[in-house]
Amino acid sequence: MTTTATADEFETHRPRLFGLAYRMLGSAEEAEDTVQDAYLRFSGADRAAITYPAAWLAKTVTNLCLTRLTSARARRESYAGPWLPEPVVTSDGTLGPLESAEQRDAVSLAMLVLLERLTPTERAVYVLREAFAYSHREISEALDLSEANCRQLYRRAEQRVAVGKGRFDVAPRRREELVASFLSAARDGDLAALERTLSAEVTWWSDGGGRVTAARRPIEGRDKVLRFLAGAFKGFAAGVTLTVVELNGAPGVLGWDGDTLLAALAFDCGDDGITDVRAVVNPEKLDFVRRQLG
Repeated sequence: MTTTATADEFETHRPRLFGLAYRMLGSAEEAEDTVQDAYLRFSGADRAAITYPAAWLAKTVTNLCLTRLTSARARRESYAGPWLPEPVVTSDGTLGPLESAEQRDAVSLAMLVLLERLTPTERAVYVLREAFAYSHREISEALDLSEANCRQLYRRAEQRVAVGKGRFDVAPRRREELVASFLSAARDGDLAALERTLSAEVTWWSDGGGRVTAARRPIEGRDKVLRFLAGAFKGFAAGVTLTVVELNGAPGVLGWDGDTLLAALAFDCGDDGITDVRAVVNPEKLDFVRRQLG
């Protein structure tokens, strides 16, 4: 097969492979690098030995991600402040079709944070099963494990993830209303209106990665979050603008200083209001969103 034909064939698989790598790694940049590594292996492989390219590529990407996750765990243990996944704009189909609430929740920052509780192999089994509907037989072939082992790993992963899922289980319409109210109150600097959008037990997470000023610990409780935002409103008055965009399958907020993207906010919501705000302010983690928006 010619180089051009190989590249063209690979491109038909790239979106699915990126979605797999992103769910595995929680990093858009590393997902891109992983998919590129898979392409190099694909282009140099004996094509006669590849009966099913889609399965071969999925296995290759999964195993590349397992290798990356091992080193990523060590880096995240020494990370400055809370570690959050890189946000992704999903209104353009970057992570594939998100047609149901379940599909949207599966790519939320909240879910990606929960997946950090899993071992790399548990995460691979869970992602392949939940996000890509792989059978246990297909998963066993991708990971070179027995079906029985894959079933056990999946049950264990499902149990660990289920512990935290209820906290952000809310109707999409309710989430949209809360984020819209939050945005309106933030733009106006209206702390009273902002208070009405927040759960009493809200937590604010800031990921600055030591590169910009950010809270090194989660800010817990509505009163403390409001005091934090009261100081932040001074920045809004200085020219920061806020816009709504679909981040990881749900309404999110971007903060801009002119053409400079300063922050991406993702929200978890409950019936009593916004329960968690995850603010990514590490400039390196905003590069992918910045490129998506041109």
